[in-house]
Amino acid sequence: MVDPTSDLEEDVDEESAPRCDACGKPAFGAGRRIVTWIDGDEMHKRHFCTQACRDEWTGERPRAGD
Repeated sequence: MVDPTSDLEEDVDEESAPRCDACGKPAFGAGRRIVTWIDGDEMHKRHFCTQACRDEWTGERPRAGD
């Protein structure tokens, strides 16, 4: 079943999938995670292929309250 809220369509393959911001592997399928945030007038998002890669990421997303 395709998630209707997903920006990845049913026919996404490894070549067209976004890359994991932690390891560089294709980020698609049931294990993928996406982090989004707003900074001023800009929306940012980072893709991760697994929860483990998401947990390792220490990127630029501001913490709540900053």
